[in-house]
Amino acid sequence: MSKITFLGAGSTVFAKNVLGDCMTVDALQDFEFALYDIDHERLNDSEMMLNNLKQSLNSNVTVKAYHDRKEALRGAKYIVNAIQVGGYDPCTITDFEIPKKYGLRQTIADTLGIGGIFRNLRTIPVMQEFARDIKEVCPDAWLLNYTNPMAVLTNVMLREGIKTVGLCHSVQVCADHLLDSLDMPKDNIQWKIAGINHMAWLLEITRNGEDLYPEIKKRAKEKQKEKHHDMVRFELMDKFDYYVTESSEHNAEYHPYFIKSNYPELIEKYNIPLDEYPRRCINQIEGWKKMRDDLVHDKNLYHERTHEYGSYIIEAMETDKPFKIGGNVLNTGRLISNLPENAVVEVPCLVDASGVTPTYVGDLPEQCAALNRTNINTQLLTIEAAMTRKKSKIYQAAMLDPHTAAELSIDDIIALCDDLIEEHGEWLPEYE
Repeated sequence: MSKITFLGAGSTVFAKNVLGDCMTVDALQDFEFALYDIDHERLNDSEMMLNNLKQSLNSNVTVKAYHDRKEALRGAKYIVNAIQVGGYDPCTITDFEIPKKYGLRQTIADTLGIGGIFRNLRTIPVMQEFARDIKEVCPDAWLLNYTNPMAVLTNVMLREGIKTVGLCHSVQVCADHLLDSLDMPKDNIQWKIAGINHMAWLLEITRNGEDLYPEIKKRAKEKQKEKHHDMVRFELMDKFDYYVTESSEHNAEYHPYFIKSNYPELIEKYNIPLDEYPRRCINQIEGWKKMRDDLVHDKNLYHERTHEYGSYIIEAMETDKPFKIGGNVLNTGRLISNLPENAVVEVPCLVDASGVTPTYVGDLPEQCAALNRTNINTQLLTIEAAMTRKKSKIYQAAMLDPHTAAELSIDDIIALCDDLIEEHGEWLPEYE
């Protein structure tokens, strides 16, 4: 029996989306869904939920929870990774509260910035443990990585020799959400996106062959006259010509222009939700308490296939029916020719029985590539820090982060990193 292993299966809602999607696919009906999570209570919740869903969808899959990670992985053909190391309490709290003492504010802190760096540093060793297990018990498996920070973690697994593609939620909904926000029709649209995760660019968007960017920019300028949720991205599009895939709250902290202690009025001007991720975590924790019984114990639980790429990728590999995705892959052969070859990029990819085949994009507009490179610098130094276990590389990653460098002095950046290392304690390995 073929197996899909879900690491971090205690993420019950996300497990429902990805594995519920798989239950609707004819080609996957004889698969085992192997669930693993270090939180056994949440693992049991997900197992019960998925078995209820299996019954209501009349699916023939087998759902099985494991307490031994290696056994969950043994013989797997596909692996879905959705872990979060350290959780909201204590690690997300640390990622936000320690930088605040230095006057460094953040919105999400799960991809770049000082919070993203330390999320990487505590997650990479766990991913390397996964890689060791995979090489031992399922060396030919495809890893579908949904865990942030996407670019760095995908890069690490590829360097470990694991067949990996990184998957984000923002690429496939970017164009639709943009047009919805501007009250523009979405039928017969065609679009092209490439760049890096959370900072990929909507390079082309047409409807019936007509370029939509002139009308998009005209309407966006008008919309900027009033408060709305996407003001940072519209400002970036106005100044750098292209719309970026990930949300305004994310992009506010990827650039040095928006969250600035000397310009506090920018927070109001661009409607920037500081400390958004901790609020979101608290709301999700409270929301889970309320929805747990409904989701876990509902014998009539229903599911319709979502836009998540996971099930479509597995279906395409199983049936050899091609499917196009926006995937995170190594920039081998300079798929994006003006970005570094050792970086992970987000580009259109074709998926079929031969696996994931990325497409050649060529040069990005130079201003877009330049913004991407400012983020790639920190990503590559973070990987080097994790591999060498040298504090000096952590400092360098932080000093190259656009937002951190725009706010703090070199001495403060180093002191902040030291404080974060100390506060994280055993969540991090020893650094020299």
